[in-house]
Amino acid sequence: MAEKGLFSYRKFWAHRFGPSRFLPMSREEMTARGWDSCDVVIVNGDAYVDHPSFGAAVIGRVLEAQGFRVGIIAQPDWSSPEPFKALGKPNLFFGITAGAMDSMVNRYTSDRKIRSNDAYTPGDEGGKRPDRAVLVYAQRCREAFKDVPVVIGGIEASLRRVAHYDYWSDKVRRSALIDSKADALVYGNAERAISEIAFRLARGKGMGDLRDVRGVAVVAPPPEGWQVKNETLLPDEAAPQTLDKALPTAIELPSFEAVAADPALYAHASRVVHQESSPLNGRPLLQRHGDRTVWISAPPEPLPTPDLDAVFDLPYARAPHPSYGDAKIPAWEMIRHSISIVRGCFGGCAFCAITAHEGKVVQSRSEASILKEIEAVRDSDCGFTGIVSDLGGATANMWNLGCTDPKIEALCRRPSCLFPDVCKNLRTDHGPLIKLYEKARAVKGVKKILIGSGVRFDLAVKSPAYIQSLVANHVGGYLKIAPEHTEKGTLDLMLKPGIGSFDRFKQMFDAAAKKAGKQYYLIPYFIAAHPGTTDEDMLNLALWLKANGFRVDQVQTYLPTPMALSSAMYHSGYNPLKPVRRADTPGVATAKGLRQRRLHKAFLRYHDAENWPMLREALVRMGREELIGPGKAHLIPAWQPKGTGLRAEGQRGRGQPAPRTAPPPKGQPPRRRR
Repeated sequence: MAEKGLFSYRKFWAHRFGPSRFLPMSREEMTARGWDSCDVVIVNGDAYVDHPSFGAAVIGRVLEAQGFRVGIIAQPDWSSPEPFKALGKPNLFFGITAGAMDSMVNRYTSDRKIRSNDAYTPGDEGGKRPDRAVLVYAQRCREAFKDVPVVIGGIEASLRRVAHYDYWSDKVRRSALIDSKADALVYGNAERAISEIAFRLARGKGMGDLRDVRGVAVVAPPPEGWQVKNETLLPDEAAPQTLDKALPTAIELPSFEAVAADPALYAHASRVVHQESSPLNGRPLLQRHGDRTVWISAPPEPLPTPDLDAVFDLPYARAPHPSYGDAKIPAWEMIRHSISIVRGCFGGCAFCAITAHEGKVVQSRSEASILKEIEAVRDSDCGFTGIVSDLGGATANMWNLGCTDPKIEALCRRPSCLFPDVCKNLRTDHGPLIKLYEKARAVKGVKKILIGSGVRFDLAVKSPAYIQSLVANHVGGYLKIAPEHTEKGTLDLMLKPGIGSFDRFKQMFDAAAKKAGKQYYLIPYFIAAHPGTTDEDMLNLALWLKANGFRVDQVQTYLPTPMALSSAMYHSGYNPLKPVRRADTPGVATAKGLRQRRLHKAFLRYHDAENWPMLREALVRMGREELIGPGKAHLIPAWQPKGTGLRAEGQRGRGQPAPRTAPPPKGQPPRRRR
């Protein structure tokens, strides 16, 4: 049965105060609004930017639209509970989020080094949020007001709703619901769940039983009348189980203790979680942690277009809170002139958090809502120069696309609609998107519409007219594209298409650029050290890059994030894309050592002289010395520019002599950057 409309509740009495220009961040702002207290206080790991691209602002504005008084405590000092008392005791609950990014991903590089900056903080200053911010904030809220319910959410909590592998401690950790001691965890896009919780609390009945609210995790046993399908064992060890089709069914995962002790069970649990991730057929999950049971209700249903439009049409100030003065917040500067047109992604890449967080059902805003927001950017932002920096989302070209058969979609459990090939039931017509682009360009005051989100090229090649429109009107010199790798073994584990799809897109892109009289370039993104990638795979990728004239500067070493299928591969060595059996041996070799991970990254930057010593050593070890030399057929030269190679060698400190160097061979022109 479909969920009721997001804004169909009878508004809470405080709606009479009307919307705030900014949600209050101080008692003075509350007093100016005529408030004596807040109904909900949101604790946020980011600076408060009142814009629909920032989750705390969205949840705050949705609750405000339901009639509640909402305050924001942004980036509080977590060394004591005092900053968490700044707005007084909330009447209903604390809502806690680490921010738009996972706090560990935000603070640490893929080599576990601390970052010095934070794009979600004024002045790009690092260190303004704690590690595992959700857990720390929840503890401080409890200390501030021990009898106030605590609800955690956002991407950090969402991806930690079950027992999960934690890359930074290199161990399996418990559900964030258990470790935070919160009353509830909301996962995914939580507008419906958080509204339901607020209204239940407002009726004076306490938190009550939330097991029937989709997108919520609580510590509770299965409800009466439910049957449990046992998935605590591997398929080749489990006894057959007969289920009653007339009864609702929940899925029991292996316990925290089991997945922490057994990598094969961890991989199996990861597979089951992803099989149950569709909002159309996903069933509730339960996982035991000692004598406690985490109940995770079915995934939240996608918002229909009218509700999604209404969320984006709320009265956002579209700016950082005035308390930040003139300080620059890089994340805000990046998105201030961009428009989100979709939620979700049906690509299902194994390393990506989007499917586990937002789901694979793409939710599209209406054309009218998108055009209205473009006009709002034009009219409300004095810094707008007529350039819209993006019309996109998780993927630029999934707007208005989806399954052509609702009956098939309701049963489908494929992790990706695009792998191993584009599903025959997927609607791939980009015609409506082309028309949207045309209407956006025609908005008065708009000079240029750029597409900043990544384009899914295996979809784009299905619509040559889209590529023509994109290149002729919406590329600003470069276009981001993400083939991720060239080797089939790695791409299969990523759930990404073969490199042939990229080649076809590039041919069509270059032809369209030539027809338009433009000189445009593709910026390809690749991942180093993804599970299943060998040194030979990275060498082949480097040779492909050189043969195709690419010298990539922005490269990424794989970072395992909680709940991702690739993270299960990294931790366990098993492949959760297929049933995991005890008879299997770990079959996913992974670069885990720091030196090998750096080598894989060095292959992507074969043109950087700093990497040449490491690459020479590797090529000799691999028996590929023929790739060292001055010619076009060689990957790297035998000579070393003076003063380079220190970082790559990792053998000499300051004050030690540099290696003997030779000049570049005569007749070798400098390479042009692409």
